[in-house]
Amino acid sequence: MRAILHKLSYQRELLETLGALFVASIIAIPILTIFYIAFSADDNIWPHLASTVLPGYITTTFIVLMGISIITVFIGVGLAWIITVYEFPMRRVMEWLCLIPLAMPAYIVAYAYGDLLDYTGFVQSSMRLIFGWTSIKDYWFPSIYSTSGAIFVMSFVLYPYVYLTSRAAFLRQSMTLIEVSSTLGKSSIYSFFHIALPMARPAIIIGLILVIMESMNEFAAFEYYGVDTLSVGVYITWLGKNNLGGAAQIAIFMLLFIFLLMMIEKGLRKKRSFAQNNKSPITTNRIKLSKKRSSFVLIICAVPIFIGFLFPSIVLFDFVIERIFEIEVFEYASLLFNSLFLSICAAILTIILGVFLVNTYITSNNIIIRLSVSISRLGYALPGVVLALGVIVPLVTLDGYLKSIFGQYFNITIGLIFSGTMIAIIYAYVIRFLTISYGTIESGFVTLNPDISAASRVLGQSKYSTLLKIQLPIIKPALIMSALLVFVDSMKELPATLILRPFNFDTLATHVYTYASLSQIEEAALPALTIVLAGLLPIILINRELVRNKN
Repeated sequence: MRAILHKLSYQRELLETLGALFVASIIAIPILTIFYIAFSADDNIWPHLASTVLPGYITTTFIVLMGISIITVFIGVGLAWIITVYEFPMRRVMEWLCLIPLAMPAYIVAYAYGDLLDYTGFVQSSMRLIFGWTSIKDYWFPSIYSTSGAIFVMSFVLYPYVYLTSRAAFLRQSMTLIEVSSTLGKSSIYSFFHIALPMARPAIIIGLILVIMESMNEFAAFEYYGVDTLSVGVYITWLGKNNLGGAAQIAIFMLLFIFLLMMIEKGLRKKRSFAQNNKSPITTNRIKLSKKRSSFVLIICAVPIFIGFLFPSIVLFDFVIERIFEIEVFEYASLLFNSLFLSICAAILTIILGVFLVNTYITSNNIIIRLSVSISRLGYALPGVVLALGVIVPLVTLDGYLKSIFGQYFNITIGLIFSGTMIAIIYAYVIRFLTISYGTIESGFVTLNPDISAASRVLGQSKYSTLLKIQLPIIKPALIMSALLVFVDSMKELPATLILRPFNFDTLATHVYTYASLSQIEEAALPALTIVLAGLLPIILINRELVRNKN
């Protein structure tokens, strides 16, 4: 009997190892493909890139990332400290409204501000009407289509990442340390910079790394504003100049930089806790502000919300109202169905793979499984443009191989099965968003009492029976959060969808991009607003989770 059980256990571990290796391979293939293309290109264009466009792409990307980093840290940390430490009217409302710009895809905000602030937009048209100006020569107005304009837009969309991690860090801190500092005659500003901020620094940097990674992934907003970052460079070199090798070589710079960020983030996660007495958390004794200071603080909190969410929403809503009777209902329904179908498929697949990887990782000490799971989490590091490059080449090769086999051995002519189909898009979504699913599901498994699993096994239940009947029902909230996050991110995903989509196939995101590229964002206002509304759902759940952890 013992020999049979041992054999079954061995077979199960073998199947789990093969499964983990399979998932790791489908994640690793696009990455390996990019390096293969870059180093096997027929023409060695490294010197040409180094002497022409590459320095400009790198310099522009560095300037953009530095500008976005400085502004997001300033806004995110400041708001997190205000919301956590001070008590003022509408604080509870502001604590989740500060998150709401996350619902806005950066490219939609960029299109909205482009329409609002350009020469023919509402702001400049109003100024000319009020002051009697007749042309651009009569006044000066900063151009939104610039590097500074891109930094402005991206910063007010991405600061919630820093706000989230900073606020979580401040919530874990003890008020005792602040009170001791006050007793010693130090001001609250001194306490913030010398006590609270150093303790929260690892969490702040983690949030900043997320901001940088999202900025590296952004393509449409930078292209629209004429800012040639590395992601735009990959797109132009590949599809504009028809140079696949050059695009892959530029992509390598992006990958190396992002992998470096991931290593830093991994190291910081291990160092982000401090030994402290948390019997008196900050939230139990917030500092009450006077009426005058409360009004000032409310304005500070409201400005990023207005810039990052409210103004763009008003622009989109105004366009929808203006063209309410011109909406092509069947076209909109088709776009919505395509987006929903792709996003739901991605959510289901990432949950299945995420549960398998987390459960296998937790219950096994197999070094191959652990290494495979680590590789499987690299997909989020791939910016959409780079991911599309890594996906399309192996799929085209596979289609060609299948076509040759069917034609040679079965005398059957087949079309595209993987490349140029929805399968390619779903594959890209799974690669990119599996990391999000894994992290969310893992947070659910961590809360499980190990005694539950042990008791189930003692009662004769198998590992997977315990998983299906006991563990998954308990972590249902984490599964829902995982599905929702992947669903919304898939709805917003643009670069990979734009490049991998079948002919004459559009989603809400690609439809918005197409019309915005033609300076007709008003024609795509309803699809854009739909994406924004979908993005509000996880914001509400994330805030509920923060409040629950706080209490």
